[in-house]
Amino acid sequence: MSFALDIQKFAKKAGENVDKVVKDVMQAINNDVMERSPVGDPAKWEGWDASVSVRANEDHWLRRAGFVGEEYEGGHFRANWQLGVDVIPDGEIDGIDPSGNVTLAKLNAAIPSKAGGHVYFLTNNLPYAIPLEEGHSKQAPLGILGLVAVKFQDFIDQATGEVK
Repeated sequence: MSFALDIQKFAKKAGENVDKVVKDVMQAINNDVMERSPVGDPAKWEGWDASVSVRANEDHWLRRAGFVGEEYEGGHFRANWQLGVDVIPDGEIDGIDPSGNVTLAKLNAAIPSKAGGHVYFLTNNLPYAIPLEEGHSKQAPLGILGLVAVKFQDFIDQATGEVK
C-alpha cells in the first residue's frame, strides 16, 4: 500500500478525533524512542575495565579522545532528543537525562493541543546519533528509530481504537 493511501486510511480512522489520535501517536513514538535509546555505561564498553575507576582507564581510547571525563555519567544521548513542530530542531542540548523522564516530559509537552495538521520532527543532533542508529551500541544493536518506525501502524491502530 502506498504512503498516500496509508495517510488517507489514517485520516478516515481518526475522523473528528484527529487531534487526540495524533497526540497519542506522537506520545507513543516519544515513549518508544526514549525506551530504546541507550545510556552510556562504561561497564559495557569494549576494553573498559569496570573494576577500576574512570581515572584508571586513562589508556582507553574514549578517555584519550576526551569523550569520557572523570565524572562521566551517561544520559547525554537521551537528553538530546528534540521535537520540532513544523520546524526541524537544530543544535545540541547540554546536560544528561539517564532515565529519559525529563526529556520525555519536554517532548510530550511540545505536542500542541491542536495536534493534527502539523509535521513533526523528532531529532537527535549529537554526532554519534547516526552510529547508534546503525547499531554501534550493545544496548541498541538494531538501532532505535528504524524499530520505532516498524511499530508506527500499531501506534495508529491503538490510538484510533481508543477514540471509538
